[in-house]
Amino acid sequence: MDKIWLKNYQPGVPANIEDQIEKYLSIGDLLEESFSKYSQTQAFNCMGKGLTYQEVDVLSRQFASYLQNDLKLQKGDRVALMMPNILQYPVALFGVLRGGFVAVNVNPLYTGRELQHQLKDSGAKAIVVFENACHTLQGVLEKTDVKHVLTTNIGDMLGFPKSLLVNFVIKKVKKMVPEWSIPSSKSFIVELRKGNPKTFKKPEMKLEDIAFLQYTGGTTGVAKGAILTHKNIVANMCQARAWLSPGLSIGKEILISPLPLYHIFSLTVSMVFVSIGATNVLITNPRDMAGFIKELKKWKFTVLPGVNTLFNGLLNHPEFKTVDFGPMKIALGGGMAVQKAVADKWKEVTGKVLLEAYGLTETSPAACINPLNLKEYNGFIGMPISSTDVVIKDDNDKTLGIDEIGEICIKGPQVMPGYWHRDDETAKVMTADGFFKSGDIGFINNDGYVKIVDRKKDMILVSGFNVYPNEIEDVVATHPKVFEVAAIGVPDEKTTEAIKLFIVKKDESLTAEEIIAFCRKELTNYKVPKLVEFRTELPKTNVGKILRKDLRN
Repeated sequence: MDKIWLKNYQPGVPANIEDQIEKYLSIGDLLEESFSKYSQTQAFNCMGKGLTYQEVDVLSRQFASYLQNDLKLQKGDRVALMMPNILQYPVALFGVLRGGFVAVNVNPLYTGRELQHQLKDSGAKAIVVFENACHTLQGVLEKTDVKHVLTTNIGDMLGFPKSLLVNFVIKKVKKMVPEWSIPSSKSFIVELRKGNPKTFKKPEMKLEDIAFLQYTGGTTGVAKGAILTHKNIVANMCQARAWLSPGLSIGKEILISPLPLYHIFSLTVSMVFVSIGATNVLITNPRDMAGFIKELKKWKFTVLPGVNTLFNGLLNHPEFKTVDFGPMKIALGGGMAVQKAVADKWKEVTGKVLLEAYGLTETSPAACINPLNLKEYNGFIGMPISSTDVVIKDDNDKTLGIDEIGEICIKGPQVMPGYWHRDDETAKVMTADGFFKSGDIGFINNDGYVKIVDRKKDMILVSGFNVYPNEIEDVVATHPKVFEVAAIGVPDEKTTEAIKLFIVKKDESLTAEEIIAFCRKELTNYKVPKLVEFRTELPKTNVGKILRKDLRN
């Protein structure tokens, strides 16, 4: 597809940014550029404690030195990071990347089975873990290759006396740290002090070196490790920075990070804003909606990324409308489909458009982003970003035309080389002409905008017709008594499958009959749900993505 629309819709954005990528040999090079340019700017803030770019520079070099000289890890060794959004995370992550090691991000809410699989599969030799999850690690440690365990408490880097107070409340008052015992473990904070930044030896790196094993697919089966190279991440940082930069001020932005940094969406967004000298405000527990909103009120924030469920939760909290949205330049929705009802309400409350973006773990993640100059939510996931080709293919790998529905396929420098030790799985998702098959069904319109219809595996077959859950959910979400909704297909003797809704009520008076009657007015007959089940909550990933798989089970 001709990329002329890049100039028409997003002024100042180059169609190709390969020259920017090739300026660097690693993520470390890009980080060091920011450490030098913005040394006195606050890089990260968590619970009121800030670290400047210079402080993050020194601390991450210390940790890289410790891994090299005290633990004797070698370039390419895997280091697992199992923490929520706390200051220790960027310090440890940047130390791992600068030292030439491979970061393995781990969800702190993993069960023992999930944790064991990821540690064993990645071959991680060390792990930095917050104490709330140590009891889970304790149960599987001997079944993995991990030799070094560094533990930390949530408040450890908040400074005296706040660190003591926070850790006391979490352990003794809220009792959020189950009993655990790992005799070989050491304190991350104590060991960090042993690292000498002067003895850190910058490794010889190339862009093809592995930076992350980012696990994906855990919501649908056994998690696979997507290999993300330094080039993949540097490319996506440069691509997203180029796309967003027309609306940003270098060294002056304030990014709010409510999504966990171990998730690829939040991780790369954070890295993008590090590259322009922004202040990144880490939200440790966004589920505490009142506390989250209280934190928002402290900042003249300019950028807020999130997922649909997070935005919906904020909009349904009475205090959210009292936040000052004047300085906010970008609200960016990703990770799951943004519902029109949520986007419209967002515009009504904040006065700003909720921009939708799209990507996957395997694409580092950004592939499409909407232009910053949108006046209204448009229902599309945006346009392919710089140096990215997006095509629609059918099941025979034939490329389809404008407005034809098929599988969204992506090619660009941000696309992973493959899955870790899973050549069979890699072969399933790569086409002969080098495109990654996303598993998402959609189309491209004449203006170059891409629209997702739904996940291929979630499609419902009703009497020979394809029904997409996203469409059903989008309609039901507009009902004033609905808080959250998910649609799945269930077996049906007459129609092959029938549509079943799971709904969390906003108003307790809501009935199944009322929902079905509403759908009959808004949807073609075969798309009308047959079954409705009310729940107090819907199963979600830790990022907030609704798990249709769990509902089907």
